[in-house]
Amino acid sequence: MFAKKTIRDVELNGARALVRVDFNVPLEDGVVADDTRIRAALPTIRYLFEHGASVVLCSHLGRPKDGPDPKFSLAPVAKHLEALLGRPVDFVGALVGPQAEAAATGLRPGEALLLENTRFEPGETKNDPALAAALARLGTLYVNDAFGSAHRAHASTEGVARHLPAVAGFLMEKELTYLGKVMEAAEHPFVAILGGAKTSDKIGVVESLLRRADALLVGGGMGNTFLAARGVPMGDSLVEVEALDRARSLLDSAAAQLHLPLDVVVADAFRADASRRTVDLGEVPAGWRAMDIGPKTIAQFGEDLRSARLVVWNGPMGVFEMAPFAEGTYAVARALAESRATTIVGGGDSASAVARAGLADRMTHVSTGGGATLEFLEGKELPGVAALLDR
Repeated sequence: MFAKKTIRDVELNGARALVRVDFNVPLEDGVVADDTRIRAALPTIRYLFEHGASVVLCSHLGRPKDGPDPKFSLAPVAKHLEALLGRPVDFVGALVGPQAEAAATGLRPGEALLLENTRFEPGETKNDPALAAALARLGTLYVNDAFGSAHRAHASTEGVARHLPAVAGFLMEKELTYLGKVMEAAEHPFVAILGGAKTSDKIGVVESLLRRADALLVGGGMGNTFLAARGVPMGDSLVEVEALDRARSLLDSAAAQLHLPLDVVVADAFRADASRRTVDLGEVPAGWRAMDIGPKTIAQFGEDLRSARLVVWNGPMGVFEMAPFAEGTYAVARALAESRATTIVGGGDSASAVARAGLADRMTHVSTGGGATLEFLEGKELPGVAALLDR
């Protein structure tokens, strides 16, 4: 149950809404290369316009090292947003200060302004109180619709919420409603699928999901680490040595719930054109590495998913960026697309995999969060959410 106030719960007519969005999008030659995150914010922006508000948008983009850097400017994003909204979007090359204040206070209802990259200000990532206060002067209401940044206590995600009435936008509400289903695990059988390279980042998520899920299917680099923890020789496969002890203790306590690969596709080098073959467990040749789950595993995972009522997936089953090692990941995407379960894809590489497979619109929900999704699934409180007004 979503317990925070949203833009539906406050008076918007005549309000100047300072909206934290996640416009951290890839740019190529000064043009937006993928606008998924921008489109995700449109329902909130349009609702604010329809209800008589003006809109001041702020977002980070990339990780600029030393203050302003033209290649991380949000100017191209303002142009792209104009095209999507079909109305002008002013852009100001500052986040706070006289120029930003003049542009914000000059807005009329139904008008929009995009501020410059929040991370051009050194105080942003330090959650500097003075920066948060300066940002708050740009609006009469704060709306957080940047779920992907909600796990960070930054000036634009947490600090500013102390100065203005703070509510959630529709994307934030949708993300937390769907991911909340996982944490409440109301639908069983509940199957979780975890993959990707960094096992240590996800051990907390594994522990959290094992308390809720009926089965946890593990593949990718994470699967390698769990297999190595079980004593299976993995050749030159990516195995996270520092995570082996935790993986062993999870295998001891939850062996029946943890479903590991039965076979793997191996290669003699980390390249798309490497020699490759499929081998059963214990047969990874010296000098070779596991790059994907094999056909027996795909069949078994498909069987595990067939009866599921709720599925959450985070992390690919192999090196899906290389075509010869993408089949395991795409097979999981197809199984979810064909499933009658509520299917929740947890951002990052899994989101890009379902998009590449052309199946994103057949998932119940594809999260826009990466780290935020993982921290939420681990059961951690997200600072950007905690700062919003309770219902």
